[in-house]
Amino acid sequence: MNKQGETEQKISITQMCNGNRISLQIYGSHSLKEDGTIMPFNEQMAIVSHYLHNQETLYSNTYKKKAKGLISDIYNTYHQSVDEACVAETQTQYSLFSDLFSVPFLSPENPTFTFIDLFAGIGGFRMALQNIGGKCVFSSEWDMQAQKTYLLNYGEVPFGDITSEVTKSFIPDNFDILCAGFPCQAFSLAGKRLGFEETRGTLFFDVAEIIRRKQPKAFFLENVKGLLIHDKGNTIQTMLKVLREDLGYFVPEPQIMNAMDFGVPQHRQRVYIVGFRKDQNITEFSYPNPTDKTKTFADIKEEFAVSAKYYLSTQYIKTLIAHKERHAAKGNGFGYEIIPDDGVANAIVVGGMGRERNLVIDNRLTDFTPVTNIKGEVNREGIRKMTPREWARLQGFPNNFIIGVADASAYKQFGNSVAVPAIQATAQEIINRINLQKTKTYGTYRK
Repeated sequence: MNKQGETEQKISITQMCNGNRISLQIYGSHSLKEDGTIMPFNEQMAIVSHYLHNQETLYSNTYKKKAKGLISDIYNTYHQSVDEACVAETQTQYSLFSDLFSVPFLSPENPTFTFIDLFAGIGGFRMALQNIGGKCVFSSEWDMQAQKTYLLNYGEVPFGDITSEVTKSFIPDNFDILCAGFPCQAFSLAGKRLGFEETRGTLFFDVAEIIRRKQPKAFFLENVKGLLIHDKGNTIQTMLKVLREDLGYFVPEPQIMNAMDFGVPQHRQRVYIVGFRKDQNITEFSYPNPTDKTKTFADIKEEFAVSAKYYLSTQYIKTLIAHKERHAAKGNGFGYEIIPDDGVANAIVVGGMGRERNLVIDNRLTDFTPVTNIKGEVNREGIRKMTPREWARLQGFPNNFIIGVADASAYKQFGNSVAVPAIQATAQEIINRINLQKTKTYGTYRK
């Protein structure tokens, strides 16, 4: 309560995330980096949100000191006089940042295992592992629009550049599983030694380095299926050499998994790589069998008519037809594709023909007035792009997943995401095999 007896205004972190970036900046004595520059607000909120979501656990220790100082800075920005000792109290912190706990996908109250979420995107791994009882104790994602979506759904701002030692310093010890949908980069294999040092300069090296330092019980990596044939197979052999010989993990042969086998109507093949620390005494691993291959586009189609902005213009359709005909004349199968209601979508991807290869017919539009600047008219054949919500469903995200960004960013985020049901089925197989021990203190784990 303030002096007038009025309830103090709560700080809404999600409301601070305006426009295309997390734009607010807090200036305070605790907001400085070691080099004296001001820490960007999204980095400040990564520390604070991770601390608040891991309070009462050992995992808060890496965030605690810095987070409490930042909380004081943020509080003082809005309330000029405050006792810092008061701010440190749990209840006061919760009241300041209550919206971090008013999100649709909080961690389970009594988690059975812990994990970290690297190259997190919009939290496909997190969604899957929380669904089977896991608690995320660290997340990292450099894209600020993805950070915003992550915040709106999980109440946590991911840390940024995982190649930074400062970012790595916040990763807690003793988590159970490392998850990473890391980008594939070309390796320099001039020496052909195929070892740990050969991966320096790649994002895989950062994943491997974190595994080496933190020694999780298991890891779960995801990448495009082309990884298996990249550089004539040398790239994957380098990775397996590092994981098996240099890091000492049991790593079964990587497996290509298809999302359409696990209850979503999308033909999406990705390579999964799992590994287990040697003391887990695991010598075999079977990837999950298909659970549901029956879903079609009709199962995820928008229930009601959608905006005219998703319908193609007559001129754009002519362009797509001409493009496809040119490639057909050359013997190529490139070009747009219309997915019938009883069909399965092609893999949704970012850029190129990602949306055009997943067009659909929807004759429910009645108002053909354009809502965007288009050449020609809105077509009368009912040809439209899938909506961002349909892309979300193709990746297995539930309907209450918040899409709080513009369509262009939403398409990018869902196109880059993992398919939640396939990840979840595989993660369950990992959990079924590792040794999980929990101490009497809520939320604290031991090896």
